[in-house]
Amino acid sequence: MVLRLLLFTGLWLTVVFNVLAVPGAKKQEQQCSSARKQTRKESNLRNHKNNCYHTLWEIKMKKKDSTKVWPFKYDQLLHIEDHDFAMRPGFGGAPVPVGIDVQIESIDSISEVDMDFTMTFYLRHYWKDERLSFPSTRNKSMTFDGRLIQKIWVPDVFFVHSKRSFIHDTTVENIMLRVYPDGNVLFSLRITVSAMCFMDFSRFPLDTQNCSLELESYAYNEEDLMLYWKNGNKSLNTDEHISLSQFLIEEFSASSGLAFYSSTGWYNRLFINFVLRRHIFFFVLQSYFPAMLMVMLSWVSFWIDRRAVPARVSLGITTVLTMSTVITGASASMPQVSYIKAVDIYLWVSFLFVFLSVIEYAAVNYLTTVEERKQFKKRGKISGIYNIEAVQAMAFDGCYHDSETDIDLTPFSIHSEEYSVNSKNPSIPNTDSAQLKRKKSLRGHVGRIILKNNHVIDTYSRIVFPAMFIVFNFFYWGFYV
Repeated sequence: MVLRLLLFTGLWLTVVFNVLAVPGAKKQEQQCSSARKQTRKESNLRNHKNNCYHTLWEIKMKKKDSTKVWPFKYDQLLHIEDHDFAMRPGFGGAPVPVGIDVQIESIDSISEVDMDFTMTFYLRHYWKDERLSFPSTRNKSMTFDGRLIQKIWVPDVFFVHSKRSFIHDTTVENIMLRVYPDGNVLFSLRITVSAMCFMDFSRFPLDTQNCSLELESYAYNEEDLMLYWKNGNKSLNTDEHISLSQFLIEEFSASSGLAFYSSTGWYNRLFINFVLRRHIFFFVLQSYFPAMLMVMLSWVSFWIDRRAVPARVSLGITTVLTMSTVITGASASMPQVSYIKAVDIYLWVSFLFVFLSVIEYAAVNYLTTVEERKQFKKRGKISGIYNIEAVQAMAFDGCYHDSETDIDLTPFSIHSEEYSVNSKNPSIPNTDSAQLKRKKSLRGHVGRIILKNNHVIDTYSRIVFPAMFIVFNFFYWGFYV
C-alpha cells in the first residue's frame, strides 16, 4: 500500500508540473514568434523604402531629360535584333529620301599652291526608318551617341574630290543619333574636310574664286536613295564670324544635280558653293607699289647730265636689279601655273620700263660721242693739250664742257702756274681769286649748261616715259578692276 501511495503521488506531481509548464512555454514561443515577425516587417519596410527611393530617382531623372533612355534598354525598345539593318529602309521599293542640311563652322584655310580648301561643318541627315519606331505616350524622341551607328542603317554620304577628311573625336566621337517614335531619324556629325578647288589665276591677285564641296551617296544610286536639301537654300547656314586673312567671303549657296557613272548609273549630288574675293591691299604693298617706285626712280636719269656716266649707269643698274628682286619675291609666294597672271603683266611691264631707261641712256651716250667727234673734226680742235684740259675739267665737276659753253679753261692753267709760283715762294700769299671766279661762273650758268648739254632723246623721254606708264596703268586697272 505504501508503494502504491508513493507511485500515485509521483505521477500526480508530474501531471501538475506539466500543466503548469505548458502555458509558460506557449507564452515564450509566442513572444519569440512575434519578435521574428517584427524583424521581418522592419526588413521588408526598409527594402520597400529603398525601392521607392530608387523608383522616385528614376522618375526624377526622366523628368529632367525625357529624350534619354538607359543604354541597356535601347536594344529591347528599338527591337534592333528583330530586323536586318544591312538593307536600306523599304528595300525593293521607292528610293529612300534623305534630307541634308549643313551648318558651316569655319573655313580653316585656302591654299593656292595646292588648289584646295579646308572646311569644318556640322552635317545632318534626315530620313525615316519604320524599323526603328517604338511606342511612346508622350511622343518623345530618344538620343544616342555613336555606338548605335554600327547596329543600324545610315546613309553612306561621301565628299567628291576630297583629299582628307575626319570626324572629330575629342573627347568622344562627335556623332549624334536621334530617333523619334514614328521612325524618323536625325543623324548629325562634325567633320573637317579638305577638298579640291579648281582655281583660275589669270587675274591673280585681282581674282575671284568659285569653290564648291560636293556630297554624294557612294553605293546607292538614284533608284535606291534620293539626296535633297531639306529646306532649300535655307539648308545651308554659316557662322557670322567666319573670316579669312586673304579672302572676303561674298556668297554661300546650295544647289543640287546629277552625276553619271558609266558602270553604276546616275547619282544625286549636292553642292555647297561659296565665292571668295581676294584682298588686294597686301599685294599693293608688296608688289605693285615697289614696282611703281622703281619705274619713277628710273626717270630721274633723264634729268641727269648726259656726261655724268657713273651716276646714270649706277642708277639704271640699281633699278633693274631691284625690279628683278621684286619679281622673284612675288613669284615665290604665288602658284606655279603655266599661264600669265595679272601681277606678272604689271611687274614685267614695269621691268620693261626700267630696262628701256637704261637702253635710252646707252643710245644717248653713243649718239653724243658720235656728235662730238664730228664737231671736233669740223672745228679742228683735236689737240693733245685741249684733251688733257677737258679731261681735267670733266674730272673736276663731273661734266664735259665744249667750246660753246661760257666756262673758260684758262683759269686751270693760271691756277696751276700760281700754285707753282707759290710753292717756290712761300712768302707770297696764295690767293684763290681764280677758283672763286670759276665757282661763281658755274653757279650762274649751271642751268644753261644742263640744257645745252641735254640730248634731244632725254628731252622727249621726260615726257614719253611717264605718259606711257600712266596710260598703261589706266588700261590695266580699268580692265582688271
